[in-house]
Amino acid sequence: MDNSRVYKMIFAGVYPHYITKAEKKGRTKSELDEIIFWLTGYDSKSLQKQIDKKVDFETFFSEAPQLNPNVSKITGVICGYRVEEINDPLIKKIRYLDKLVDELAKGKTMDKILRI
Repeated sequence: MDNSRVYKMIFAGVYPHYITKAEKKGRTKSELDEIIFWLTGYDSKSLQKQIDKKVDFETFFSEAPQLNPNVSKITGVICGYRVEEINDPLIKKIRYLDKLVDELAKGKTMDKILRI
């Protein structure tokens, strides 16, 4: 499968959709940001910098301070694929984020989403 189009998607273009998805289900941008911070190691200032620079997903994840060591606890199906079976490292990271946003929108508690 050619994933180059996904690699080059601009994070800042997708981020508002994540916010909308969360807010439609009564969740907040702060909760979404907390998930992104947990997954990537960004903080509010460094996340905003990535958004302002309009980086693509490949850059967003390659420049992430540190992927959370508990990402292997993120399992299940997202977009028709079982996360733990995805071989492409970047696509796997993107799907981790998608899965966490999906869990937020489905009303899971933050403790469960962050695998605490």
